[in-house]
Amino acid sequence: MEKYSCRTNGTCASQIDFSLENGKLHHIVFHGGCPGNTLAVSKLLEGYDARSAVALLKGNPCGTRGTSCADQLARGIEKALQTDTKA
Repeated sequence: MEKYSCRTNGTCASQIDFSLENGKLHHIVFHGGCPGNTLAVSKLLEGYDARSAVALLKGNPCGTRGTSCADQLARGIEKALQTDTKA
């Protein structure tokens, strides 16, 4: 299982940590952000296919910010998939 950490831009969460194993997401932790939303996203995506998560979450805005915690997670997963040869 490979662990990843990504710094965020334009969101209340400052960092998101997650793991990838066989193309599946695990142990997603948002540092900051709206606790109810970020905890729900973490629970819903546990064991979820990483590529499907990117397709689902990428581009979702939070108000007028142009991004969101979910969008930032998608961007982090996308980068991780580019470097993870096992995914």
